[in-house]
Amino acid sequence: MKNDSLKKIGDKILEYDNILIITHILGDGDTLGSAAALCQAVREQGKNAWIMIEDKVPEYLKFLVVDMCVEELPFKGNYISVAVDCSDMERFPERRKIFRSGEICINIDHHLTNTFFGDYNYVEPDSAATAEIIYLLLKAMKIEISKEAAEKIYAGINTDTGKFQNANTTARSHKIVSELYKTGIDHITVGIKLFQSVKPEKLMLENKIIGNIEMFYDGRGACTVVTQKMLEETGTLMEDTEGIVEILRSLDGVEISVFLKEMGEEEVKVSMRAKKEADVSKISSLFGGGGHVKAAGCTINKDISEAKEMILREVEKELEMIYG
Repeated sequence: MKNDSLKKIGDKILEYDNILIITHILGDGDTLGSAAALCQAVREQGKNAWIMIEDKVPEYLKFLVVDMCVEELPFKGNYISVAVDCSDMERFPERRKIFRSGEICINIDHHLTNTFFGDYNYVEPDSAATAEIIYLLLKAMKIEISKEAAEKIYAGINTDTGKFQNANTTARSHKIVSELYKTGIDHITVGIKLFQSVKPEKLMLENKIIGNIEMFYDGRGACTVVTQKMLEETGTLMEDTEGIVEILRSLDGVEISVFLKEMGEEEVKVSMRAKKEADVSKISSLFGGGGHVKAAGCTINKDISEAKEMILREVEKELEMIYG
């Protein structure tokens, strides 16, 4: 599977007045930042652009997409569809038909497991974030990146690199951010909104979750869970668990961290992170998931105790290959 050029993709986008941008479910800083930056930039070119969602935007990310999100198709005429940060169309199941109804469908992503589902595709697994690709796309389109668009790109890169600490961070990541600074971005305010606006209820939830950490394989693995009961007891939402899997990975000696989220009676979303040697994308693929070598996830349709047993069995196999 071969990429189309960013120039070709950019030219196609500019041919249309109506642009529909699709993010993945359970939106994070990269998918929403990427979508918002593209939406902002093409609106500034006089285009009618919107981000279509099918679930709630997390509270701490709402500042990125003010006046940009719709739940119903906002156009009467023809439009072009652009999916950002989605490895496959299962990442936006309720909007799949609307995405495919665009006259041209574009897929821009950085996941190794991407299925090249667009009419035009640009997939770059070496990019730390899809937001990096959006920056390069806007440059290829010869669009001057405004302060507002730059702040959204910055948020996408910042979150997907874990504040520039994750293994996916590259020299290019820092170079792009240095260019974003030249637009006058307010990186302090963006950082506060992303990382320093924590609700007390979230801390109460984190206390419960971290209190249940289990270490395994001689401290090389760390695992914890969040249940619907925990959310009810603390008056929180699942979005308030953002960052937990990174906290687990930060523990001294831990190579793989695993965080299981009970979405329903027999639906568990699993997030995994690796520190240096392990490949968690390989593990997630066994359960129909995907992601990156150091950050991946999947969904297991079992109760949380069975799902935990299944995933930890495979994690231990990976650790055995490295340390056994």
